[in-house]
Amino acid sequence: MRISVGTKLYFTVLSLFLLFAVSFIIFQQTREKQYKIDTLNLKLQDYNSRMAEFYSNNADHSEQAFNNYVRRHYMSRLRVTLIRPDGSVLYDSRLKQYAHISNHASRPEVAMALKHGSGSTVERSSKTFNSDYFYSATYFPHDSIVIRSALPYTSDLARSLQADQHYIWFAVITILLLTVVLYRFTSRLGDNVKKLRTFASRADHGESLDTEDLIAFPADELGEIAERIIKIYKRLQSTRREQDILKRQLTQNIAHELKTPVASIQGYLETILDNPNINDQMREQFLGRCYAQSQRLTSLLHDISTLNRMDDAPEMTSTDNVNISQMVQNIQKETALQLQQKHMTFNNLLPDNIVVRGNQSLLYSVFRNLTDNAIAYAGEGKTITLTAQRPDTGMVESAISDDDSPAKWTFTFADNGVGVSAEHLPRLFERFYRVDKGRSRKMGGTGLGLAIVKNAVLLHGGTIRVSANEGGGLKFEFSLKI
Repeated sequence: MRISVGTKLYFTVLSLFLLFAVSFIIFQQTREKQYKIDTLNLKLQDYNSRMAEFYSNNADHSEQAFNNYVRRHYMSRLRVTLIRPDGSVLYDSRLKQYAHISNHASRPEVAMALKHGSGSTVERSSKTFNSDYFYSATYFPHDSIVIRSALPYTSDLARSLQADQHYIWFAVITILLLTVVLYRFTSRLGDNVKKLRTFASRADHGESLDTEDLIAFPADELGEIAERIIKIYKRLQSTRREQDILKRQLTQNIAHELKTPVASIQGYLETILDNPNINDQMREQFLGRCYAQSQRLTSLLHDISTLNRMDDAPEMTSTDNVNISQMVQNIQKETALQLQQKHMTFNNLLPDNIVVRGNQSLLYSVFRNLTDNAIAYAGEGKTITLTAQRPDTGMVESAISDDDSPAKWTFTFADNGVGVSAEHLPRLFERFYRVDKGRSRKMGGTGLGLAIVKNAVLLHGGTIRVSANEGGGLKFEFSLKI
């Protein structure tokens, strides 16, 4: 069974914390014990200094004088020894047979005192009394004497030199509390990681994510992140499903749109083939209709190709400086005959030399599709008006641009034709959407013109909207980044 990351983290952090806690306790115990030893040593050193002062100021160095001093400066169970630099004992408050006392020059505390001025030992066994003592010795060169004071290392003295045990209990309780807090934290962390692992496994295998174990996460940062990851994934799934539905609908629409001209061409050709004696006028009429349907088929395939190119590889679209004013003038010339046939007027109010950075073919599709759409559906005797606002006028509407966006030209393409009812306006840019399907096909439209217009405008860093024009007709407002 694999150990969870929360358990691993718990034991790793707990081990490090316990190691630190034990090390700190040992350090604190040693430090406190040493402090008490130093305090006791300082006390004995002070006693040695005061006795040295008595030794230096008093001419009487008899044993009786030293006994009187020790008696007057009484310290429970204290042993005082005066030692010459050669190690011979001059005085000892506990032992009086000096002839039987061995040389003290090799005693550790005495040797340290002669070398460094002072020295001490803890729990050293006395060779004279065969018991343990705490020794503190001080060398006074002016008087050529080493004064050593000592206390028996009894159980009472040992306890007094021990560190305070209350600190250990406090540390143990603190460790237990922190262990509980750490366990709760790592447990919640482990739960989040476990749920994320469950989510990843189910997402990888395509299983349902709408289960109780993936609903609620602990109320912390990681839980919030985990919830957002799952919500983002669900949104992506939903978006993917919607895209799949749209693709199926688009495929069905394409198949339906292709079927009509293909069926017409097939029907006309079958009529010609099945009737070899058909007169020339009828054959020419049928062939003309076949040619018209093939043109519609070509236009449809071209529009589909254009949309796919914009959808699949917009970054591969070549760009150049495009003169919009000149382009619109060329479109006017190209559609002059159609405008004349419908008695329509094209008011081109664009300033001279409007130049934007973009793709020549796609920008041409924007203005040509809008023009063809107006000619086809506005009605006879109507007027098309095209205007533009300069990017430095500050008059660009918020729906099309914002203050932080790059400089843009804003165009208004309007007609005063029959227009469409309000419920159709939000869907005019949808692919294959037609207000009047029969009328649209009769006009030769592919149903993709306005979709191409919208995608091309977006590809050039702009936005577009359509609304009903005052007095009738439609008004397209769009922007193009310079």
